[in-house]
Amino acid sequence: MKLEPQVTFRDMEPSRAIEQAIREKAAKLDQFHDRITGCRIVVGAPHRHHQKGRLYNVRIDLTVPGGELVVNRDSGRAAAHHDVQVAIRDAFDAARRQLQEYARRRRGEVKTHAAEPPARVSKLFAAERYGFIETSDGREIYFHGNSVVDGFDRLTLGTRVHFTEEEGQQGPQASTVRVVHGSAA
Repeated sequence: MKLEPQVTFRDMEPSRAIEQAIREKAAKLDQFHDRITGCRIVVGAPHRHHQKGRLYNVRIDLTVPGGELVVNRDSGRAAAHHDVQVAIRDAFDAARRQLQEYARRRRGEVKTHAAEPPARVSKLFAAERYGFIETSDGREIYFHGNSVVDGFDRLTLGTRVHFTEEEGQQGPQASTVRVVHGSAA
């Protein structure tokens, strides 16, 4: 790690033992990404429930080349966070997973999915900025103009497109609609 981690305690007394444990876990993150340029950890106990005891949350902000990774283990989501050590362990486990995924993306090792066969624009309502795509299996999928990556105004009936399908409020809809280049209607 390029800089010493910054450890902050909120709504609780600082503890040298907890801080030392955090610093050791932060140092181990270098095993998963060796170019971490900053690390801020906040440990807090904002809830003061008399019947349940204290609940802890841990936030880790990691600065890496090209971005920042944030882990926020909120006590409201896990009953196990009655123990500060468990909250810290869970937060650093999540940070490790995020760093590993970030490193894979940077190396270009992200899984690619098989491309859907091109579909075509079957209906177009230019004034209202939406339309329908006919898939290779004959289904019609709604899309909104904001979903068109290359610009809604470039579309004409018959334009071949690739898209990502998701479930909308009224059934399937297309998002991330991309024109298949070299596809004249």
